[in-house]
Amino acid sequence: MKIIAMIPARYSASRFPGKLMKDLGGKPVIIRTYEAVFQTNLFDDVYIVTDSDIIFKAIENVGGKVILSQKEHECGSDRIAEAVENIDADIVINVQGDEPFIDKVSLSKLIEVFKNDAKNEIDLASLKVQITNPKDIENPNNVKVITDINNLAIYFSRSVIPFHRDKTVAVKYYKHKGVYAFRKQALLDFYKTPMTPLEAAEKIEAIRYQEIGKKIKMIETNVEAVGIDTPEDLEKAIQYLKSKDEQNK
Repeated sequence: MKIIAMIPARYSASRFPGKLMKDLGGKPVIIRTYEAVFQTNLFDDVYIVTDSDIIFKAIENVGGKVILSQKEHECGSDRIAEAVENIDADIVINVQGDEPFIDKVSLSKLIEVFKNDAKNEIDLASLKVQITNPKDIENPNNVKVITDINNLAIYFSRSVIPFHRDKTVAVKYYKHKGVYAFRKQALLDFYKTPMTPLEAAEKIEAIRYQEIGKKIKMIETNVEAVGIDTPEDLEKAIQYLKSKDEQNK
């Protein structure tokens, strides 16, 4: 089973343009992410996929493998699907370019899903983390996910799901972390399907997979990595990196 990592790296992020090239402890964010994924030693190959000559050159300069997108894309899945179409791989792990602190344990759990799926029933695997703060639960920037008893995703939403009508029943809320593991064919099927209605409404690409009948296995993690969506997130990441460096001294 050949397993590769693909890191989509779009330069013009709507909320924080150019964030992947912002300095994080002496290196651009995207270089930090690339090195974190590469150093897990979990993958046969690690690729950056970008629409930016600036990012392309930055990755080339550190000896990384980088692919320049040939088309404009709406989401990361489309970007990596175009890139992976002619690459030999069975499983493709999509790590977001703005998650420089992705952890090896979580990635290993995603890979294990496919190693243990003897009947090839699972199309995708992804991560969820429990959230308890009401502000986090209600924040539409946090995509929530609900699953069945086998941890297969039922639905993803920016709304609060499930709705807690009966307060005598204990309810847990989970945030979807944007790290995916795909069978290559599921990724290509997604790429060949136009944006679906619920995906368009919620602006959540995972929903397209569900709308075309793909099974998504959710793996719980307690690692809440520092993702970088805003300038404030970058400052948090800088402080987090400093604290890690202090601990390693």
